[in-house]
Amino acid sequence: MSLAAKTIVATGVSSGLGFEAIKQLLAQSQAYKVILGARDTARTQKAYDEVAYDRAKHSLAILPLELSDLKTVKSFAQQALEKLGQDKIDYLLLNAGATQNKEEPGQRQAKWCETYVINHLSQHYLTHLLKDKLVASKARIVVVSSGAIRGAKPEALDKDLRAGSGADPFTLYGETKFVQLLGAHWWRRQLAGSCTVIAVSPGLIPGTGLGRGSGTVLTNDMPDAKPLSEGASNILRALTVNDFPDDPDQIFLTSWGEWWSKDVIAHSLDKDLQDKWSPSKEEIESEEGLAA
Repeated sequence: MSLAAKTIVATGVSSGLGFEAIKQLLAQSQAYKVILGARDTARTQKAYDEVAYDRAKHSLAILPLELSDLKTVKSFAQQALEKLGQDKIDYLLLNAGATQNKEEPGQRQAKWCETYVINHLSQHYLTHLLKDKLVASKARIVVVSSGAIRGAKPEALDKDLRAGSGADPFTLYGETKFVQLLGAHWWRRQLAGSCTVIAVSPGLIPGTGLGRGSGTVLTNDMPDAKPLSEGASNILRALTVNDFPDDPDQIFLTSWGEWWSKDVIAHSLDKDLQDKWSPSKEEIESEEGLAA
């Protein structure tokens, strides 16, 4: 592989929007080394085997990752770092997002609902685990967010995100993506001067299967609905965009290629809220029983 190859570590790219984004990436003239996590590695390998791309130029490694289980997040990070060796990480793409069936009281023994674990906590933990390599690499961290963050109510988070809260699946989706955005702001502050952190919305993409499990079906005739290919291109735009606003708090790139003004994302700019929902690596491992 060319020494000029760029390396990307990614979650949520085994199907749907993320899969389409990586397909588009592998069609570029720039060489890429892709390391991705997948729940079903065999199925994901088969899907990528059917993609036509220059295998002499690009490489693809698929490692096991179940984002609802933080033990696998830890093992994925270890295996990814082994795969990387001395290579740097150019991009960390955190694309995984899910809506789950409504959780009733007593359904989960864990502290947090599964949507929160998948959409925020596990990927926040992964960033902690890769932090040293990201800093050494001066990597770009791309968090795939959603316009649904505008409907989140910060005062409801403590109650709604608990396991078995009974909150509506799409309410949980918006709230967990909002917490994920809080985490993106937190990481931007922690890694200032070392890494670039961008949140990006692909737009409303019915072809992702996002509503699966929630009882809601997204359709192409919905206002602002976009095809899968356009949503993937919107994500990839965040890998290369360089026209950053002067205000470092403006980290949210919209699906139409503009930076959302601070008044739109105002609730996410609360630093106390960012700190509250961005636990340290040690706090996560202690709470999840992962401490060495």
